Amino acid sequence: MATPDIDTALVERLIAAQFPAWAGLPVREVDSAGTDNAMFRLGDEYAVRLPKAEWAVGQAEKEQEWLPRLAPHLTLPVPAPVGRGVPGEGYDRPWSVFAWLDGTDAYDEPIADLAHAAVELGRFGVSLRRVDATGGPASWRGGPVTDWEQGAMRPAIRDLGADGTIDADAATEAWESVLRLPPWRGAPVWTHGDLLPGNLLTRDGRLHAVIDFGGLGTGDPAVDLMAAWSLLTPDTRPLFREAAQVDDATWARGRGWALCWGVVTEHYYRGRNPVLATVAHRTWTQALPEYGT
Repeated sequence: MATPDIDTALVERLIAAQFPAWAGLPVREVDSAGTDNAMFRLGDEYAVRLPKAEWAVGQAEKEQEWLPRLAPHLTLPVPAPVGRGVPGEGYDRPWSVFAWLDGTDAYDEPIADLAHAAVELGRFGVSLRRVDATGGPASWRGGPVTDWEQGAMRPAIRDLGADGTIDADAATEAWESVLRLPPWRGAPVWTHGDLLPGNLLTRDGRLHAVIDFGGLGTGDPAVDLMAAWSLLTPDTRPLFREAAQVDDATWARGRGWALCWGVVTEHYYRGRNPVLATVAHRTWTQALPEYGT
């Protein structure tokens, strides 16, 4: 079945058919640069989240199953599912209704108190890792970074180097050092998998909540350290590292993720998604200089 346009009319039909108690509540689309899901505000209390990308199918069921189990153990608010939507009205994918979390994402409203955010994000990662991961699904970014990039890093360095965006020699040397890092040998732990500014909510200039658990899964915790370079600054990264309680090898793998994700993502999304390309550029430009020190 071809997926129809995901618009307010579709959401209104789905709500009326499956959650009649909420029928008639105003529906308005939430502007987002995210590539996986479309988001709509339902009245003042709810959010509707529908997969729009093929690879996002299955995220709704995963969030429905695991977020209620994880939330009581976490140090920051996370989305709370309140409705499990099923295919219907010409829409062929499971979808969700969540309680609305107040705040603005940290891309649109940058965090003013980065020191506070560094500590809170580090503690959040610790609280997530400490939840029993037995039976949890493998994270899409839970293995080595090479499993994710699948050979895309070198062509990205080449192309970005050719147009002067990146120092190709420095990036290649840094990437070679990432490839030499020892892999994660520990038991899989819970990871968010996508701790980017667009998935962090701010309120009154401070980090308030973590959203979008479509990448939730188990594996190497290094991927969740990318926030050190996508969000934080050289003077606040040490606060995050201390709060995150990770060893040197895990920190190094996290920096490798920041370098690789940033380069590959900017290369792919420039000209397609300016927000993601901007975040990616910021991430690798924060990470790359650390390989020269």
